[in-house]
Amino acid sequence: MTLEQKIGQFFFPAAFINDTEENFQEIERLIKEHNIGGLTFFHSRASAATNYETKKKIEFNDNSFELLKELIIRFQKCASTPLLMSIDAEWGLAMRVEKTPQYPYAITLGALPESEKNLVYEVGKQIGLDLKSVGIHYNLAPLADINNNPNNPVIGYRSFGQNKEKVAIFALEYLRGMNDVGVLGCLKHFPGHGNTSVDSHLGLPILEETLEQLLENELYPFIKGIENNVDSIMIGHLAVPALNDGKNTSATLSKAVIEDLLRTQLGFEGLVISDALNMHSVSKLYDTKGQLEWEAFNAGNDVLCFAENIAEGIQEILKNATPERIEASFERLMKCKQKAGILNGNTAPQGNFNFETTSVLNRKIAENCITKIKDNNNSELVFEAKKRNSLAKISIYKDTNNVFFETLSTSLSSPEFEIKMDDFNSITKSEKVLTNYDTILISLFVLKAKPMNNFDIEDSILSFLERLFISKKCVLYVFGNPYVLQVIPNLESASGIIQVYQDFDQFQETAAHQLLENRECKGALPVIINVF
Repeated sequence: MTLEQKIGQFFFPAAFINDTEENFQEIERLIKEHNIGGLTFFHSRASAATNYETKKKIEFNDNSFELLKELIIRFQKCASTPLLMSIDAEWGLAMRVEKTPQYPYAITLGALPESEKNLVYEVGKQIGLDLKSVGIHYNLAPLADINNNPNNPVIGYRSFGQNKEKVAIFALEYLRGMNDVGVLGCLKHFPGHGNTSVDSHLGLPILEETLEQLLENELYPFIKGIENNVDSIMIGHLAVPALNDGKNTSATLSKAVIEDLLRTQLGFEGLVISDALNMHSVSKLYDTKGQLEWEAFNAGNDVLCFAENIAEGIQEILKNATPERIEASFERLMKCKQKAGILNGNTAPQGNFNFETTSVLNRKIAENCITKIKDNNNSELVFEAKKRNSLAKISIYKDTNNVFFETLSTSLSSPEFEIKMDDFNSITKSEKVLTNYDTILISLFVLKAKPMNNFDIEDSILSFLERLFISKKCVLYVFGNPYVLQVIPNLESASGIIQVYQDFDQFQETAAHQLLENRECKGALPVIINVF
């Protein structure tokens, strides 16, 4: 290859599965004319995180999996050098593609006892197999971020938790699972996005820690990853003034962070990939097309993810970079392509995903991660109330025919009520009827995983729960992000609280059996939550 063709390999533009034929042909043109090294797949333009403010409606397509498979085969046929197909599939292909297996969020896995780390390995392995079934060999996951800021708007549920040792162990297990089936992984977001309160898709977070503090905490999982030869590390769009002479320079554009800290001080020799260059924390910095791509490469990134100015970026790098630097990045990328097996022609989709395998794994995780927050003999309390005909169940944000209630009904039948979104009348009616019962079993199905707007839980629901906790004996099962516990008022008055994390059928069934059989809860909160 010429130097220009080698530079083309560093570009991984976005490819949208549900897009127009015109845009697919444009990708084919990029492959043929610029020798790009790979693609990063997203569901659709409306689903891109930077489109929050446009409020575009996501059009779901049950055929996305087959379409993605066809696109990968089609694009590989255009490439003179096999493309390294990538995707951000932290909790499985379902994060981007309908009708595919979904695995628990990292925060759920973080609730597992360390002795069950093999389940995290299995998640990594199964995600790897699912990705290979569509022709993808590079997962931009997992997070190595330590989530030590409960107000973090973008990391939270995507992190394994707050304990640096456990985050490191679980991230490495996830990576090992993927690697063992031939899929590359990526630790992100260096030097650590956990202790931030700004979403880097929309603005620039700033870490105020000193280098010593970072080495003590945020950098720990990355250091362990480097010791275990992690394939790649993604640089986050976040500023660390202490590493940049007091300047708020994004780490993705900082030689001090990438070359000095990551390469020289920490000794990382693998592939460095930028976070998506369309994110607003960096995308609006330069007026000249290609300048951002050059600055990111110059700072030390080998791969430019979601680069939007490819022709101009190639020319800027060709004009400004030394041949030695170009060769070094090229060799690192080729090493990864070789490890993934695609240089030998193994680019076609392999195997098929299996929903039953995923279901069995998710059930094992549920059995080991459900967490007791408060227990005043919950099982005895509800069964005694049932004998007195003074037990009622109420489901918030799901119908009463949910799996949790259906599983309970065989041994714990009682009147059931439901409250849906924007249904204030149901709250009023329920409160009137519930005066006849002294014990209430509540299932709260949290609407959103992100903390914005109290996880989208309405104020009327929060007030309703507050009144219930004061007036009744309440046992609360929470199906969702554990940080929601911090926004529920008067929670200390609840008789019992069980954190279930996911609303998957397997988790609902397991939660029901936990109550019916008074099973031990083996999980532990992966983050510190000030509940009481």
